[in-house]
Amino acid sequence: MGSSGQFAVVVDDDESVARAISRLLRAAGITVDTFTSGTTFLDRVSSQPAYRPSCAILDVCMPDIDGLEVQQRLTGMSVPIIFITAHDVPEARDKALKSGAIGYLRKPFNTAQLIELVRGVMSS
Repeated sequence: MGSSGQFAVVVDDDESVARAISRLLRAAGITVDTFTSGTTFLDRVSSQPAYRPSCAILDVCMPDIDGLEVQQRLTGMSVPIIFITAHDVPEARDKALKSGAIGYLRKPFNTAQLIELVRGVMSS
């Protein structure tokens, strides 16, 4: 993905989940980049200053850096965050939303809701 134009990123350590979400978004006409670790995504953002997704869809629980840490490191970059998780931990949900996440969806999530959130960010 280039650094121009609107696009979303999906960051999930489960490759099959990352691919499925990417396919879903692409089918809805949304350009997507996929990362299987928070570290890889953050490395890309820091090494290419012009690389700014319109939206980041983050898994909460990842082995290297969890989604909440990725969100914290993106503070100040104006990247809207949507969390997805298989584990609905109220403390994580509260922290994510208090830190500015625009959505927090539990797997399996409502696909129409995810597409609506991403489109809402991209149209604003």
